[in-house]
Amino acid sequence: MGPEVSFYVIVLLWVARTIVLAFVAAFLALLGIWVLDVLTPNISERTRIGENPVSVGMFVAGFLILIGLAIHGIVTGPVLVGTGVLESIIDIRRLVLIVISFIVSLFLGITLLHIVDKLTPEISFGSIGDSPIAAGIGVLGYLIFFGLIIHAALTTPL
Repeated sequence: MGPEVSFYVIVLLWVARTIVLAFVAAFLALLGIWVLDVLTPNISERTRIGENPVSVGMFVAGFLILIGLAIHGIVTGPVLVGTGVLESIIDIRRLVLIVISFIVSLFLGITLLHIVDKLTPEISFGSIGDSPIAAGIGVLGYLIFFGLIIHAALTTPL
């Protein structure tokens, strides 16, 4: 694409990029929750959250915050200019950075959480499984955590 590309084509490419990467972020959020369920077998977050409308609301709020952070990162992050249509919508290097950031932050976050749990025996982290609202609050924080990670990966210059 060169300078002869119209403003409307650029806007359509920008919209397509936003939609594609927002769906990638949503998929990673759901994948992160499934992984959280696997890594915390004594707490079934997805099941507990569904037991109370307040915890469902917290989940929805966390998901919307994550998507808001992702969309902000998408629209403010660097864009490849002067490349083909596909490269303008999907930058493979950016996708790889998002996936690597997701994996590293997931395992780093879970590892640090387990360490803090062991260092604070007077606070039973596993007790959030006793309450749907507590599980909802925990997942709300988890989704915001991932939203910040995805936002950083989207806005980091390569």
